[in-house]
Amino acid sequence: MKKNTRNLTVIFCTLAVVLLSGCSTKKSFRENASSIYSVPDRRSADIAEKDQDIFVSIREDILSDSELKRFSHVNVAVYNGAVLLTGEVMNEAFKSTIVEAVRIVPHVKIVHDNLVVDYTSDNLSRANDRRINQNIRQALTQIRTLPNFDSSLIRVIVEQGSVYLMGRVHRDEGLVVINVVRTEPDIRQLITVFDYID
Repeated sequence: MKKNTRNLTVIFCTLAVVLLSGCSTKKSFRENASSIYSVPDRRSADIAEKDQDIFVSIREDILSDSELKRFSHVNVAVYNGAVLLTGEVMNEAFKSTIVEAVRIVPHVKIVHDNLVVDYTSDNLSRANDRRINQNIRQALTQIRTLPNFDSSLIRVIVEQGSVYLMGRVHRDEGLVVINVVRTEPDIRQLITVFDYID
C-alpha cells in the first residue's frame, strides 16, 4: 500500500511539474516575444502585442514557404501596424505574392514594400549591413540634445547599405536622428518610416 501511495505521489508530482512548466513556457514565450520591442516604447501594450502577432503571422504563414526561403531573402519589421519589407526576391511574381499576402494580415495598416528583384545578398554584404547597423545604434546613443530621448525608440534596419528608420517620434527628434545617421559612412540611402506624434 505504501509503495502504491509513493508511486502515485511521484506520478502526481511529475504531472504537476509538466503542467506547470507548460504554463510557464507559454508565459515566457509571450514575454520573450514582446521583449523584441524596446522597453522605452511609445506604443500601448495592446499595439505592441498586435505588432508581434503581425510579425509572427508574416514569418510563419507567408515567409515559411520552402521555395520562397530558397530563392529569397526577406526581412520583416513591424511598428505600430506599419510593415516594412526589405531584402531580395527572385522575380516580380514572388514580390507581388508576398506584398499582397502581407496586406491582408489582420491589423496591418500599411505595407512599405522595399523588396528588390535580385539575387539574394551574400554573407559579406550582410556582415557589412550588421556593421553599419551597430555604428548607427552607437551614434544614436550619443544624442544628448533631445530631452527624454532614448535611442532604443528608433528601430534601425539595414539592407545592402540602405538604412531604414522606424519609430514613433516627435518631428524634432526625427530631424536630429536623420542628421546623425546621415553622417555615417557607407550608407547608400536613408529611408524613414517614422510615425510622427506631432
